[in-house]
Amino acid sequence: MEKRFKSLSLFEFQSRFPDDEACRTYLSGLKWADGYSCSHCGHGKYCRGANALDRQCTSCGYIESPTAGTLFHRLKFPILKAFHIIFYVSTCKNGISSTELSRKLELRQKTCWLFKRKVMKAMGSSGAFPMAGKVDVDETYVGGQDEEAIGRNEGKKKIVAVAIERKGKGVSRMYGRVIETASKKNLKSFMQSHISPDAEVRTDGWAGQGPGGGVSQAGGGEVPEEGQELPPASPQHHALQGLAQGNPPFGPPPPGIHRRVHLPLQPTQNEGGNLREPHGTDDHKNPAPL
Repeated sequence: MEKRFKSLSLFEFQSRFPDDEACRTYLSGLKWADGYSCSHCGHGKYCRGANALDRQCTSCGYIESPTAGTLFHRLKFPILKAFHIIFYVSTCKNGISSTELSRKLELRQKTCWLFKRKVMKAMGSSGAFPMAGKVDVDETYVGGQDEEAIGRNEGKKKIVAVAIERKGKGVSRMYGRVIETASKKNLKSFMQSHISPDAEVRTDGWAGQGPGGGVSQAGGGEVPEEGQELPPASPQHHALQGLAQGNPPFGPPPPGIHRRVHLPLQPTQNEGGNLREPHGTDDHKNPAPL
């Protein structure tokens, strides 16, 4: 059976990290899991430092804490709250704003914003592990409604190339990059940066992505012929395209209807069983007598 990643629930997280001491103990175990080595002289023996979890080199006397050289180095607020920021940033499906973090943790908004930036930078990909196996590649446009953006003419919008690595029935990883145009040069650079040459790449047949566009698709990449239906894309790609176009997940509203107008699912009935016109229509201005 396929193993799927399962993050800690908020209750499990709070049980595992109840206070600052538990956070420092966890960092100490991670930092020196392979044994102690002084970061100044490389000596392998130590004694206890000024605090319980600090380690002092017996050769040069350098004292090192579990937070030294990490995201928590010289932290100005409780480390437990810093752990909570990491938890919320990494587990909230739709992201979390610094304003919301400030409200939840009783910290200044700017403090949450700065530490959140550090966390997101640390979470960035190293690029050392390109995607392999089955990979879907496509591009979408970000920037809201634009009458000049027709087909692959981006107008004032930004083009984002997207690559999704499939694993089993789900998605393993996803990369995205803003590119200038959907040309073979830009798409080739993006694909070679994030996709292994042995990957099985699937595209929509655009010349900038397929073999005719100068991109090698080793492993039997799937490029449909003209008129052939492309296999369904992942929900993540559909959601990205929908949000980029300013549409909700259930699709755009009907023509002439403002997005903020809420229509009832069906007409309402009065006590006699007669149908009423839905609220928001012109006929409702002069309703028939009940």
